[in-house]
Amino acid sequence: MLDIEKIEKEYIYEKEDLGACYKGNYTTFRVWSPVATRVDLKLYAEGKGDCLLETIPMMLDIKGTWYTKVDQDLEGKYYTYEITVQEETYEVVDVYAKAVGVNGKRGMIVDFSKTNPEGWEQDQGPVLKHYTDAILYELHVRDASMDSTSGIVEKGLWNGLAEENTKSPDGLSTGLAHIEELGVTHVHLLPQHDYGSVDEAHLEQNVFNWGYDPMNYNCLEGSYSSNPFDGAVRIKEMKHLIQTFHKHGLGVVFDVVYNHTYQSENSIFEQTVPGYYYRMKADGSFSNGSGCGNETASEHKMMGKYICDSVCFFAKEYHVDGFRFDLMAIHDIETMNRLAKQLKEINPNIIIYGEGWAAEEPLLEETRLAKKKNARKMPHIAMFSDNIRDAVKGHVFEVEAKGFVNGAADMEEEIKFAVVGATYHSQAQEGKEVSWAGTAGQCINYVSAHDDLTLWDKLALTNPDADEETRKAMNKLAAAIVYTSQGVPFMQAGEEMLRTKPGEEVAGKFTKNSYNKPDAINSLKWERKKTYADVVAYYQGLIAFRKAHKGLRMAEPGQIERHLQFLDLPRNVVGYTIQCADLEEKTKEILIIYNANNNAVTIPMPEGDWEVYIDGKQAGVQALRRVKGKQVSVDAISCIALLC
Repeated sequence: MLDIEKIEKEYIYEKEDLGACYKGNYTTFRVWSPVATRVDLKLYAEGKGDCLLETIPMMLDIKGTWYTKVDQDLEGKYYTYEITVQEETYEVVDVYAKAVGVNGKRGMIVDFSKTNPEGWEQDQGPVLKHYTDAILYELHVRDASMDSTSGIVEKGLWNGLAEENTKSPDGLSTGLAHIEELGVTHVHLLPQHDYGSVDEAHLEQNVFNWGYDPMNYNCLEGSYSSNPFDGAVRIKEMKHLIQTFHKHGLGVVFDVVYNHTYQSENSIFEQTVPGYYYRMKADGSFSNGSGCGNETASEHKMMGKYICDSVCFFAKEYHVDGFRFDLMAIHDIETMNRLAKQLKEINPNIIIYGEGWAAEEPLLEETRLAKKKNARKMPHIAMFSDNIRDAVKGHVFEVEAKGFVNGAADMEEEIKFAVVGATYHSQAQEGKEVSWAGTAGQCINYVSAHDDLTLWDKLALTNPDADEETRKAMNKLAAAIVYTSQGVPFMQAGEEMLRTKPGEEVAGKFTKNSYNKPDAINSLKWERKKTYADVVAYYQGLIAFRKAHKGLRMAEPGQIERHLQFLDLPRNVVGYTIQCADLEEKTKEILIIYNANNNAVTIPMPEGDWEVYIDGKQAGVQALRRVKGKQVSVDAISCIALLC
């Protein structure tokens, strides 16, 4: 097996010139492979086919790197490395390649200065004072446009998502215009890096995949570009998309998957330095914390450096506003903290979050893993709260399990824990789990995401006998809890129009894992925006209300403890007040009550002149009515929010 200890001691290369560095009339190439006995650079005219231009031997240089300089203008040419290790020779894509040809088989040499749209130097994403000011909207590029009702011309592509003022047949805004209208702050795009499951040379096949099967991390996926055969087109179109989103006040978050690769033995990492980039068991097999065949070894210095270099490249070159880490608990804490520090130096407004769990047990001590229970060791990184997800709608892996909004009794303590953003609060520590978040900004609040059942489908399965109006009330209450809790709200695209994924996978009715299902299942059906206009308006109102009130966006636990107090209320009811002094609020006090009962409840009112802004039917920043008397009625399965 590879002597990792020796490599870590003698062969760590810390400079930033790995890969192809284009300098106009010359290009340098440097690849790290301390175990190689020979490395050749192969130059090609195209990204595929029999078009070899030249093979150039590379020289063994410092710290296990191989180097050559080519004194000619190579812009637009393609390249690979032929690496020999222990008499095995592989032709591989440069792990540091920043552009590739069709299907990611060859790296591409690009003049990045020619990929910038006009005004790129002035381009800037939203300013984010605190993570708790962010509102995240998770979207797959294809989902926004592929349905016939989208009104988007370039369907399935970045260019389509960047189209402005698109309309459905009902005359309602779709795509980017809809997202802006909704009021979210950041669009979280499912993986944009080059992945392996879609044949980019045959896009007419309309193959769908979420993209959690990475091949070339620093390169963009060609199936979203108008010309996957030219790596530079991908770069230009992504920059155009990001610039367009920024013009509309929206940040862009990349969903990144550094925890595993699409291939194991045949991956470009394994063929470049066998046994180094992955965690290997004593018998030489791949550890499988990802559940996908392998797990990367971020604690190895050159893999940790690679991850940091990669995300920083996207932050600098593409102006990406945030990163969401898939199965982040496979990575080590030290690397994640170093990464956060480097990203914040590039852009203080960047938001970093991830899944605080792994699929299977990683081959690294738990105390070193970037998992939820270790969140306090990573103060600038947020994590998804499965606590609020499962408390609100029922356990995600138990199809018929219910939560607070859809029929489970005695969930009050779990909801209180969610309300305080998983931070310490003296009135909210009686649930099943003690606080794990150091600040509310570390807690990503959500009830559904791309994987597992949509919220609407979960409500249908757990309440098959309930009528649509009752399930709509459950949906609205779930959304109200997310948007009025401390922390960072996150939603799956289409939740606001009761997104459903039909199919036979679950109970013969719905699809739970739609990662490779056709667009008919995954795409947003824009006619639902008209059908469920009241729900769309409710989400808009919740978002506007949250933005208007700093009291819903506190960060520090001490601040939340001082200002937020829970009320003593009947069973299946949770309520609290937020005293707004010192919170830059015009209002004095906020009162919020969640009633999960199938009947209305009457709640005594604190002293004050109260007005209702959210109830079971409407939400927003305009008062709906004034409360007369010393008590208020809260409708069945609803939220009420009042200001004094």
